[in-house]
Amino acid sequence: MSFDTTTFWSKASKHLMKTGIPYSSAVIVKAKGTRLYDAESRQILDFTSGQMSSILGHSHPEIVQVIQKYAEELDHLLSSMVTPPVVNLAERLGRLLPPPLEKSFFLNTGGESVEAAIKIAKIYTGKFEVVAFSASYHGLTQGAVSATYAMGRKHGGPAMPGQLVFPAPNAYRSPFRKPDGSYDWEKDMDYGWSMIDTQSVGSLAAFVMEPILSTGGMLVLPKGYLKRMSIECKKRGMLLILDEAQTGVGRTGQIFAFQYDEGVVPDILCLSKTLGCGLPLSSVSTSAEIERGCNEAGFMWITTHYNDPLPAAVGDKVLEIVERDNICQRAAERGQQLLDGLLALQKKYWCIGDVRGRGLLLGIEIISDLKTKAPAAALGKTISDRALDCGLSCNIITFPGMGDVFRLAPPVTVTSEEIEEGLRILDAAFAYALGKHGLEN
Repeated sequence: MSFDTTTFWSKASKHLMKTGIPYSSAVIVKAKGTRLYDAESRQILDFTSGQMSSILGHSHPEIVQVIQKYAEELDHLLSSMVTPPVVNLAERLGRLLPPPLEKSFFLNTGGESVEAAIKIAKIYTGKFEVVAFSASYHGLTQGAVSATYAMGRKHGGPAMPGQLVFPAPNAYRSPFRKPDGSYDWEKDMDYGWSMIDTQSVGSLAAFVMEPILSTGGMLVLPKGYLKRMSIECKKRGMLLILDEAQTGVGRTGQIFAFQYDEGVVPDILCLSKTLGCGLPLSSVSTSAEIERGCNEAGFMWITTHYNDPLPAAVGDKVLEIVERDNICQRAAERGQQLLDGLLALQKKYWCIGDVRGRGLLLGIEIISDLKTKAPAAALGKTISDRALDCGLSCNIITFPGMGDVFRLAPPVTVTSEEIEEGLRILDAAFAYALGKHGLEN
């Protein structure tokens, strides 16, 4: 039976409320492994892992088995009831995390986990100021969006009191340069802290950040940056909150991206997206000392799906597979292959201003002028649309001041052949788009 696309979009237009996010033209009816299948039976290679989440691919057979088992036996309970899947996930996470991170609880989304982490930091420190990067994205609930500067701040009324912005480290665009022209991140950081110390009213509670700023343009913290940041936070009595929604659970080549800087351990770690492999699951992890301080101060957090058993069982299985199947190594190997291919495309197409990222979380910045590095929104959209038409889903972000950046994050189960297939489609899409816009290569 053929799919009636006209009727489908008519129903969508009538009954779905628009929330500021344009709909994709593809109507997806099935997702399996690294492939999406649309209503016209077309195969589309998924280079975004759904919403940057399905790290093991879509409908991984072991994940499907866990969902089926717990849908039948133990799906949802009163939030005060503790179940084996929740304890098992907390135990496994505690074993994988470095000390003193040993206490965890589980929620649904990344925004929710950041919201809880910010409340923990405020209660534990007794202070209220929260610092975040100028290209940050931590969610759209009130506390999380107040610490978000990449998008979503407009038209929602006042932000939470005490929100301070820190310049995001952008090696491609930063004005801070060493004599040899390379990025001087230490001077950039010094400038940022001078701004914070000037703005602060003396109540610094936390700095919340991503190890790689994905929505803000796939900005990578340089080696040593996070370690220095940790030291600066401790000097000021602040907690360091790391939001590893997209970077966690092996995608960058390490189980947690913060391990890139040796010796760094956050005060609070938030996981989401990749932990649930596409299911709504997030976690907040901290130390026994911070838990003790919060409990003494009367901390409370509860939601309808707090510590739900079904998603917890999925998260436990995800971590088991990541360990067992050497997912970190796979991410590093396939990521290097994809990076090499993107760098080759950069040499071929002048409009690729920069290629950056780690593991299988990579970005391509599209520009319209080599000298000014001006962004190229229209060109980027044409490339993205053409790639989708040719069978590749890749995500382009075009926020003002961020440039136009493709985010490439295939499932870590992607094969070498699929990486090459994606690169061929990108190659053709760049050539097509330059021609369509009348630009010489």
